[in-house]
Amino acid sequence: MPDLSHQWGSDLSLSPTGDLALADGPDLTRQRVLRRLLTNQGDYIWQLDYGAGLPGFVGQPGNPPGIAALIRGQIFHEPGVSQTPAPHISVSSILGNGPTSGLALALRYADAATQATQSLSFTVEG
Repeated sequence: MPDLSHQWGSDLSLSPTGDLALADGPDLTRQRVLRRLLTNQGDYIWQLDYGAGLPGFVGQPGNPPGIAALIRGQIFHEPGVSQTPAPHISVSSILGNGPTSGLALALRYADAATQATQSLSFTVEG
């Protein structure tokens, strides 16, 4: 079922006909995965354990394996992400002067409906 299209950090967008743009299928799943990973736990008042809180890792000592495990656990809560084959998650610390100044993330997972490989890459910086 389509939902409003909303990219993290952007406003709602319009469709070519002037209505609010909708997203479904793999696009909707990508939007939901990104929203889940960037939302801090406790910020979504209807589901307090929702979110990975990746921005909170900026400025902390790097722990790519721990962050990858957190991401894996969170994305499996999204119904559009297939649990098999296992997703591939790459986490790299962006180093500044001292602690981690950001994270570079790349995910590949299978779409639950089509089993097509989906990719999502982004950075989180402080």
